[in-house]
Amino acid sequence: MKLIHSEYKQRNIKIWNEVAPRYHKRWASMNKGPFQSTKKLVELVNINKGNEVLDVACGTGVVTNEIQKKIGKSGYVIGIDTSSTAIKIAKKWNDNKVNVNFVNIDAEKFSFSRKFDVVTCQYALFFFPNAQKALKNMKNSLKESGNIGISVHGGKDKVPFFSSILDSVIKYVPDYVPPGSPDLDRFGTKSALKSEVSKAGFSEIIVKEFVFNYSPGKFEDYWRNYLKYIAKPLKEKLNELDYSERKELKYLVKEKTSQYTKKNGEIVFPWQVLILSAKN
Repeated sequence: MKLIHSEYKQRNIKIWNEVAPRYHKRWASMNKGPFQSTKKLVELVNINKGNEVLDVACGTGVVTNEIQKKIGKSGYVIGIDTSSTAIKIAKKWNDNKVNVNFVNIDAEKFSFSRKFDVVTCQYALFFFPNAQKALKNMKNSLKESGNIGISVHGGKDKVPFFSSILDSVIKYVPDYVPPGSPDLDRFGTKSALKSEVSKAGFSEIIVKEFVFNYSPGKFEDYWRNYLKYIAKPLKEKLNELDYSERKELKYLVKEKTSQYTKKNGEIVFPWQVLILSAKN
């Protein structure tokens, strides 16, 4: 299992190092779709001036950026991530401020000598093969009275932006999701998320549900951008399909998006996000 997890992590780091710049430009830096949750996550964990905060799996630093607005010059925030490319973007995005630091480290392996008032983790818990290990690291990093805030996407039926394509692609490319990958859907319900965090020893757990809307444009925009922005290994698998298979696949995806398509042809997807807050 360790070997499988290690291979998965290496593959994931490689993918994130490749996609981080376009992920930041297209998604993270824009307050659209699921990233409307960034401010809500930061609000729910009650970050105050002078707080010391740890942002786990900080990616390109959008949550970190929101945190530094709250902590003022007297506070301190560290963002950690396994992608060195994402961290480079995060440093630039956060203007290299003296009280904002970034460390290239695995969420399952870190430990800090200092304790934090708040720990945040947006859209990453489901990526960790050993989520308990990561959660326990977060718990050990908190002060006794500290707060944790975690956001995840809802289950795939609640995030049709992903499922409309993924459910269709898997029919044509069965190994599209490589074996040994953790189930990215496993914390997509309130009960599953609460149970996992409770198991790690947190208390006073509250999970709130938000549904945001996101429009990827008309179907041709949605399809074209999917093919344009996916990571290289996935692109290669799709390119192995012959013309008729690609045509069928595209038709299948279009069918799935029809229920979210307005009269003017614009697709508007609902996007469920779960945000958990808890005490150490």
